[in-house]
Amino acid sequence: MRHFLPSWRQWLLAFVLGTFAVVATFVVLYAVIDVPKPNDEALAQSTILYYSDGKSELGRFGEANRTIVPFDQIPQTLRYAVMAAEDRKFYDEGGISVTGIARAAWNDLAGGSLQGGSTITQQLVKNYYLTQDRTISRKVNEFIVSIKIDQALSKDEILTDYLNTIYFGRGAYGVQAAARAYFGTTASALTPSQAAVLASVIRSPGGYSPTTHLDKLTARWNFVLDGEVSQGWMTPADRAAQVFPRKFQSRSTVAAGPQGYLTAYVQAELASRGYSDDDINRRGLRIVTTFSKSAEAAAIAAVRDYRPKQNSVGVRVGLASVDPVTGGIVAMYGGPDYGNPQYINDATQSIAQAGSTFKAFTLVAALENGITLDSTWDGRSGRVFTDVNGSKTKPIPNEDGRSYRRISLLQATEDSVNTVFMDVENQPDVGAAKVVDAARRAGIPSDVVIDPVLSATLGVASPTALDMASAYGTFAAGGLQTVPTSIAKIIGSNNGLLYELTPKSTGTISSDIVSQVDYALAKVVTSGTGTKARQVGRPVAGKTGTTDSNLSAWFVGYTPQLSTSVVLFRTEPDGKTRKSMNGVGGLSRVNGGSFPATIWTEYMKVAVKGMPVVAFPPLPAGIPTASPSPTITPSPTLSPTPTPSGSPSPSPTPTPSGTTTPAPTPTATTSPIPSPPIAPGAPLTPGQAAQVQAGILGPGDRRPGAAGSR
Repeated sequence: MRHFLPSWRQWLLAFVLGTFAVVATFVVLYAVIDVPKPNDEALAQSTILYYSDGKSELGRFGEANRTIVPFDQIPQTLRYAVMAAEDRKFYDEGGISVTGIARAAWNDLAGGSLQGGSTITQQLVKNYYLTQDRTISRKVNEFIVSIKIDQALSKDEILTDYLNTIYFGRGAYGVQAAARAYFGTTASALTPSQAAVLASVIRSPGGYSPTTHLDKLTARWNFVLDGEVSQGWMTPADRAAQVFPRKFQSRSTVAAGPQGYLTAYVQAELASRGYSDDDINRRGLRIVTTFSKSAEAAAIAAVRDYRPKQNSVGVRVGLASVDPVTGGIVAMYGGPDYGNPQYINDATQSIAQAGSTFKAFTLVAALENGITLDSTWDGRSGRVFTDVNGSKTKPIPNEDGRSYRRISLLQATEDSVNTVFMDVENQPDVGAAKVVDAARRAGIPSDVVIDPVLSATLGVASPTALDMASAYGTFAAGGLQTVPTSIAKIIGSNNGLLYELTPKSTGTISSDIVSQVDYALAKVVTSGTGTKARQVGRPVAGKTGTTDSNLSAWFVGYTPQLSTSVVLFRTEPDGKTRKSMNGVGGLSRVNGGSFPATIWTEYMKVAVKGMPVVAFPPLPAGIPTASPSPTITPSPTLSPTPTPSGSPSPSPTPTPSGTTTPAPTPTATTSPIPSPPIAPGAPLTPGQAAQVQAGILGPGDRRPGAAGSR
């Protein structure tokens, strides 16, 4: 069989025919595609955010915020800056960039995301005449219309329309609105340095925000100014004289006050899901969030009414509350006023040492590696341990230097005994690395630095309030970890469902281990350092956290349906530098069981209203627990500087060995002792579980070792 290769004549003919076909296609398209009427930006639909009920409006994105200005009111320095950032050959090209289009086409054919080789003219066409659809047909239209617009309008007219149309972030469309939103001035009064900032944010207003991405904005600002020099639009001397602006207007937001943090969080999550600023501000989306209107109101009221009032300048509070099954963020308190640019979100961005709330992860690691709740340990204060590098630690104190005889791991959890948890973590079968692993599996994200050293159990790592609420939510969900989210549904402008939350949980900790953690952390509430939380009047588990130098205080707790974290810390007037909370609220030391536990409790009382009372899962058969042992008076020589601990209470009065401590007096929210007594091994009804959680133990309590405990 003979194989024939095309001759050069055949190749030439194919080339000529192909070229003719391309030219003919272009001629036809050029003839049939007309320049459409400009989009009426005033008709662009705002994106509306709703609370979880789908009816109550939380806020809006994309309110029309534009003031058209003529070409002569747009300073030359701003025009140069924008061209340096977006299209340096604008005045020399024919409306399109062939190399840019070729690069975008190659990316599209290779299976990448649809791109545009966008000149300023093409960007104007896309934003002013066409749509944001990412389709080949829209790009063909963009190509033809851009050529026609370049022929129909002068370059000055195109640039003027572009600068009055483009989105700059902060709800500002056009340079006049942007100048006000960022610098409180007019476009004509912008300095070269300010103009370079506005030119820099065009590429991605959210990605170059001076509030959240100052480093990226500064780098692009330098790129723009250097581009002006390279094009001869700015002298090197003038470039050297430019100083990055350090003063910006307060952030423009659709919802100021505490709710502004919610809308900003949703906006950031939409961006992380691939929605552009134009999508968010112009497509008329309807977003049903996971935020409960009543729970959010309760969070704001709890912080407002129960935060420290005395000596409280600079005190900050973060609160996050999540549904442990869906991961939905039910409520969030990020600060008193999102419109104040000094403060970031204290629930999702501010970090604080976690203190003894991290002992829950040590508990997981210990239980997974053969250590039981009834195992006993040396609870003396001031013990010295050998760290992983072989060096000795400083003497480790318990809260207020309080010492214990040999006590169970259960009581060490109740009373947050530092030396016991250091000892447990130091065991060969446990180790700091397993504590870190337990924290990660519970949901502490990888960007929270947790060094695998002995101090890990004392909470020297610094997560956010949302991190801790999510991690404890893993316990509430029986060991299933779900990534937190603020978005339940996304609905398009045509009422089509674009997204609906489908929980994706990962089993990270066994249910048998979690049930023991629940039991131990519930004892913290019934008879340990977190007794204030008993006032919720239903099964509650949680942990207090207090840190070295009194820099932060926590309470993290949960019911089976809701996990909530509250953190307090104080900053200097700069809003960043941390400051001791000594004297705040009239206390020499702010403990997790004081203001954080109170805020947590007052919030949860409202947040769980209407939810059925649900007991925690029962302990596996045969799991041993233990009654707490008495304390001994601390030695005067064992009182070094306090390190993280969760106990907010004064030292309890020593009790003779073997003597039981009476059950706490029921509060107004608890029920009387059940009658008849709970039969050993019988499952608890929700009402009985609530009584047990409130510290009222009936005779014959089925849990081994619980009888006579406090």
